Amino acid sequence: MVLKTTLAALPDIEGLRRLTKSLAMLDAIMSPEWEYRYYSFNSTWNAGEMMASMRNGQGDDYFILFDSHGAIMKGFDHESAMSPWSADEEKPWPGVFDDVPEEFQSFLSEPAFSIPETTFCIWRRYIDSSWQVGRIDYPDEDDSDGSEQMLSILDGQPSTYKEFAEGYYEMQVDLDAIEHVYRHEPLTDEIVARLNPETTLESLTADIEQIAYPEPVDPARE
Repeated sequence: MVLKTTLAALPDIEGLRRLTKSLAMLDAIMSPEWEYRYYSFNSTWNAGEMMASMRNGQGDDYFILFDSHGAIMKGFDHESAMSPWSADEEKPWPGVFDDVPEEFQSFLSEPAFSIPETTFCIWRRYIDSSWQVGRIDYPDEDDSDGSEQMLSILDGQPSTYKEFAEGYYEMQVDLDAIEHVYRHEPLTDEIVARLNPETTLESLTADIEQIAYPEPVDPARE
């Protein structure tokens, strides 16, 4: 279930946007092949909208839409107690979407977000003082909607990404270089090489543009 402590630990809207950009940039460096990345960010998803996502390749995902109203996220843990896959009617758990504000209703009809496959939904408008979740009667099981595990990467700690990346990519990852990306400092050849010697800064041009990560500094202009 989405605990109050989990909601309180999330960054604010702008902080979450920056963090999800960092995760996407790091994964672009770690995995040149897009289909093997966990995290992505599209800064031109739609007019006035940006979208962050996570896909683990095993059926679990989250999507976060950032727009002029704020941000809304849906997540899906296919093995959780609240998975529609485990119910006869195969529809989201009662209450997950019932309290979503009018401002975010279009999010619930976007096919790309696989809304029928949802175990938790969280939102925050700019007028809200905190992240919100619906009034839900949760099943009596640990992490019944998968949110605790899935949102743990969003704690803002570079060491959390380091632990994830070393487990997933099966290689040592430089913590200082991760911190560099978390701070949104422009990439350099050295930083990229410290994260993944098989990736070059030049090869990341399209990813930097799509993510809207700060452009590398041109030495010739310094």
